[in-house]
Amino acid sequence: MNSDSLPVPGPASPQGQKGARPARPRVAVILPAYGVAHLLGEALTSLQRQTFTAWECIVIDDGAPDDVAGAVAPFLADPRIRFMATSNRGVSAARNRAIADASAPLVALLDGDDLFRPDYLANVVPILEGDHDVRLVTCNARIFGAVRRPRNCVERGQATSGSLADVLDRSFNVYIGSTFRRADFEAIGGFDTRMAQSEDFDFWVRLMLLGGTARYIDAVLGEYRVRPGSASANAGRMLLGNIRAYEKARAALPADAPEVALLDRLLGESRAALAFEHAIDCIVDGDTSRGLIELRGVRDQVGGPVWQAAFTLWTLFPALARPMLRWRRRAHSRGAVNSAMFPSFLESEG
Repeated sequence: MNSDSLPVPGPASPQGQKGARPARPRVAVILPAYGVAHLLGEALTSLQRQTFTAWECIVIDDGAPDDVAGAVAPFLADPRIRFMATSNRGVSAARNRAIADASAPLVALLDGDDLFRPDYLANVVPILEGDHDVRLVTCNARIFGAVRRPRNCVERGQATSGSLADVLDRSFNVYIGSTFRRADFEAIGGFDTRMAQSEDFDFWVRLMLLGGTARYIDAVLGEYRVRPGSASANAGRMLLGNIRAYEKARAALPADAPEVALLDRLLGESRAALAFEHAIDCIVDGDTSRGLIELRGVRDQVGGPVWQAAFTLWTLFPALARPMLRWRRRAHSRGAVNSAMFPSFLESEG
């Protein structure tokens, strides 16, 4: 599926529904839809076009300001799709509530503004059913929407199997539209509703703390939409969320676990990166003198001739720092978790 030319959203034909709801669905697709009623049809259409048909879907409206019920209504003719409405308590609580109402032993996540490509479920379900050592199955996905250019989540080589350490240091990328076992979800207590940011990363880490491996399918099987102002566009909040996830993982591990040293390094790097972002915030907000002092204190977070030239320029002409850094912040249309570690005036995405 090419997201630049998506079909007009709408319910599949009766023939496309593949008959009645399976008596024993093998996977539950959980679809939170807060604020994306206008995009929900595309997500559900992509689900109905799956070549794997033994699924159930729960669309959950957790107090959305838009008409989610109206958007999902045409799709309820498909007996595999159900609708729930709850009060607004955030995406983690919404997912937890929907998963509790599901019956399938596997759970796949599909946000209301994203899409599955037709073979997504056909690829991920057999891996979890065939290997009980696998904690989650992820894939590559195409990022589109409010980004300078569409690109893939994984643009460099990634191993097909990952450990806890690989997930922690992000050498093993986990796409949000991933699939896992309901029993493992229950074992770790579901998504942490106290996490205001990076709740998905925290969830993957806690799954991996159970032991076993994560599996990666080297194929683009999903479509991840970045919307203007979405949570993924705020590097500082992402860093705060990741720091909390690292702290929780470190507390859960025994002192002699091999991952402890890695977590200490990641915590140090993330806190320094957060200080870097805070310094930029000071400058962008108008406190240039204080921001430049803080920025020089953490300038080892960046390198290269562009940044070195920028620091030299700002020493001579401090007033230029604010417009240049405002431009950089606007250019980072999708902040990466460690965006402060590779910022560049020439790069627009993390």
